Amino acid sequence: MGCGSGMTFAAGSERPNRTGRRVFCVKFQKEMYGLDESPFDNHPIGQRIFDNVSMEAWKLWLEHMKMIMNEYRLNLGTQEHQEFLIGQMEQYFFGEGAAFPAGYVPPKSKN
Repeated sequence: MGCGSGMTFAAGSERPNRTGRRVFCVKFQKEMYGLDESPFDNHPIGQRIFDNVSMEAWKLWLEHMKMIMNEYRLNLGTQEHQEFLIGQMEQYFFGEGAAFPAGYVPPKSKN
């Protein structure tokens, strides 16, 4: 199902993945389409996310991760910053949720 498939989805409806694989999503607490592959090959959290996180929750994390990377000015070329981001991911999905950085002010919506 490519971009030009002509299929439309109702607002808030879930988009299917390529494999049809479903998981019980830890973020939404319901069965949803899972990721098609593990996001990390060589880290234990990759398999945990693959087994427990939906595509929709992963998309939300990617947006949250961008904010974290910008606010903390992370350089993912360093082991220290990689470990920090993985810790934030662990909290986001399996902990009490990732906290916003101190002093973070969300951007105003364009209305």
